[in-house]
Amino acid sequence: MLTVDGVSRQFRKLGGATHKALDEVSLEVNDGEAVGLVGESGSGKTTLLRCVMRLDKPDSGCVRLDGRDIRDMRRKDLAVYRQRVQMIFQDPRGSLNPRQTVEDLIGEGLAIHHLVKTASERRWRVVELMELVGLDSRDLKRHIGSFSGGQQQRVAIARALAVKSDILVCDEPTSALDVSVQAQILNLLKTLQDRLGLSILFVSHDLAVVRYLCKRVYVLHNGRVVETGSTDQIFSAPKDEYTQELLEALPGG
Repeated sequence: MLTVDGVSRQFRKLGGATHKALDEVSLEVNDGEAVGLVGESGSGKTTLLRCVMRLDKPDSGCVRLDGRDIRDMRRKDLAVYRQRVQMIFQDPRGSLNPRQTVEDLIGEGLAIHHLVKTASERRWRVVELMELVGLDSRDLKRHIGSFSGGQQQRVAIARALAVKSDILVCDEPTSALDVSVQAQILNLLKTLQDRLGLSILFVSHDLAVVRYLCKRVYVLHNGRVVETGSTDQIFSAPKDEYTQELLEALPGG
């Protein structure tokens, strides 16, 4: 289980004023569960993700994996944490080296974490992962720039799964894609969750996307969780005014 417990984070602005990006944010992602975190730009989503990935430290509160505070993890345990908790970015090009082939991109983590012993075993595993995410294994030697946006995101997902991660933190992974391709990636994530028992923290500004994938939702506004509940509950009977505004902004809302 991934737990965020009372996390607060503030930053100092020019002139000495402070901005509270997160204000006692708490959430849980249970094993095998897909949870949505919804909020507009500036709501604190990015800061929270940085704390979850231990790229930033909260001023108070903590992030725990299976009950253990990630701040207390030493190098070896932190390496395991980063192996188990993998991030899928909005723009995969920013996280994928354009000079590497697909085989190298997907297989890199296999070597780093000593998950394969030979080059042939590495290639076999890469082929298996490519097929798992719907890529043609004959494209092993292609470079990432020759792929479409949707294909690049599939490579990023395969790369995350290569290290045997069990939690995917997805930061707006479909927002830069065409609507039809968005649906394909969402279907892929749903299939992988069911097949592999993945936990997913899915961050988005789009409630409709979250509704399709997630069973529970947290609504973040100005650094605070203003509402949480089952997806059905949030859509049928939203309690917070901000949640209502997000729903009204949807097509047909």
